Amino acid sequence: MEQSRAHGKSQWYHETQSRNQTADVLPLVPEAAHVADRFLLDLTLPDDVSEKSASWLQISSVIANHLFPNSVNVTRLHTFSVYERLSTALTVAQVSGVQRLCNHYAARLAPLPGPDSSRESNHRLAQITQFARQLAGSPSVICQHSRQQLDAVGLSTPDIVLISQIVGFVGYQARVIAACQALLGQPARWIPGMPVQEDAPASLFDSGQTQWQSRLPHNGGQEYPDTFAELTPLLAWDAALLEAEETLLHALIPNAGYAPFVALVTARINGSLGCFGQYADQTALTKAARDGEAALQQWCRDKPGHQAILQAVLLLNRAPDRFSSALFTPLTEQGFSREQALGLLAWSGFHGWFNRLKIGLGEALPVT
Repeated sequence: MEQSRAHGKSQWYHETQSRNQTADVLPLVPEAAHVADRFLLDLTLPDDVSEKSASWLQISSVIANHLFPNSVNVTRLHTFSVYERLSTALTVAQVSGVQRLCNHYAARLAPLPGPDSSRESNHRLAQITQFARQLAGSPSVICQHSRQQLDAVGLSTPDIVLISQIVGFVGYQARVIAACQALLGQPARWIPGMPVQEDAPASLFDSGQTQWQSRLPHNGGQEYPDTFAELTPLLAWDAALLEAEETLLHALIPNAGYAPFVALVTARINGSLGCFGQYADQTALTKAARDGEAALQQWCRDKPGHQAILQAVLLLNRAPDRFSSALFTPLTEQGFSREQALGLLAWSGFHGWFNRLKIGLGEALPVT
């Protein structure tokens, strides 16, 4: 994979063209590959925040190590190489615009030998990159044709599940890192001209009651915990990762009564009907969320806590590279401790991960 630096832009961009010469390909920040914590990438949080957030931060780090090991055994069923894992992660990091993340995955990817330069390999990598970029930055455009394109270049069901996991996880990682940098008061370093994720169209939410259905063969024949409901048989292709995700879910659930609100807003932005339906009811909040930002702003008008959360969640999902202390501070001004505010933002990032899993692996169909 050829890597290049765009003029005026301080992060890595990569092409989908594979190459055999790797000696002259060097990362911009080679030391970014060598971190003790592959989740926060050695960001140092205040002791009180890190201690009270330790449970979910530690399991997030375990998941990062699991998804991005130094080596993997490629088989006929699991064909996704270390190179393809890191290339996919870099694509998502670039979409997020979070520079610390871009530097890390670029530095880890740069020294690896790419696939052969055949037309088939280039086409495979191009399809993987396209799917990852769309699922990360415009998730509502993913459809059955997107999955069929991956199947056409030789990716198995476990491969497609893994791609969706990587896209979701790195998106979650980007948003947690952005929130941590805001907590620390670090300035947002974003590149002018970087696109902002647009909210899913309101028309997606006009179909009434829906039920999510997988569009891929699942790992059936076993009994699974129903924590993630219909997703569980698909995620069970990697039982260790599924167990870690279940642990993370229970470690992250905020104690405050804002968790459903955050999850609902996040699903509305990303266009995940399957996740939206888990929190939708007959309340004015659900109607406002269906109608979009203006209606949500009106619903929050007399609710300053919800208003502060809404502003933070909207920007964190749309453009994590632009998230700064200007959005974090209003949360603490509303009485949230720093670790509570960070937990709410991480909760949004976690739901963005599962929004993308449901979008990437299936569809929400109207209940007839």
